Amino acid sequence: MRVGIYARVSTHDQQTLPMQLKAMRGYVRQRKWKVALQVEEVGSGAKQRPKREELMKAARRREVDYIVVWKLDRWGRSVADLVTTLAELRDLGIGFVSLTEAMDFTTPSGRAMAGLLSVFAEFERDMLSERVKAGIAQARAEGRRHGRPRTAATKAAEVRKLYRKGWNKSQIARELEISRGSVISMLK
Repeated sequence: MRVGIYARVSTHDQQTLPMQLKAMRGYVRQRKWKVALQVEEVGSGAKQRPKREELMKAARRREVDYIVVWKLDRWGRSVADLVTTLAELRDLGIGFVSLTEAMDFTTPSGRAMAGLLSVFAEFERDMLSERVKAGIAQARAEGRRHGRPRTAATKAAEVRKLYRKGWNKSQIARELEISRGSVISMLK
């Protein structure tokens, strides 16, 4: 079996990286598998994880048969993210092992756990949606605006004034710290 190892640490706990790698390499060696790709990432809660995406691309190219992580929270940003990537790996026929939780998602109990995770992910999405809707309803009831603040629109008079003075659209955008597109819209 060819294995991709994924180790991630946040910026404040970088000392655990060698420990993660040692544990995962030991697990792979014990099963007489081969490490095909070792990926290390440093970052705390980042939306973009280029090294993880690199490993996912290797899985899509069938360069690995398994992905081994030290802990589930090292792999997924949220339950929904975890469920999505695990489903993709399952569809690709790639095994997934989380050492700390002793979960192998290729076994019946591992697949059952993946099913539970998907239920919790759906619950998490529904709860978030309900909180957002409740917040909007409360804001409306109190007569408050909701949504994104209108920053550029408050500068329309200044935009027109500078344009009449001969400033070009890019200069106005830089001066007022708004987008050039907003300047163009206001001048129409």
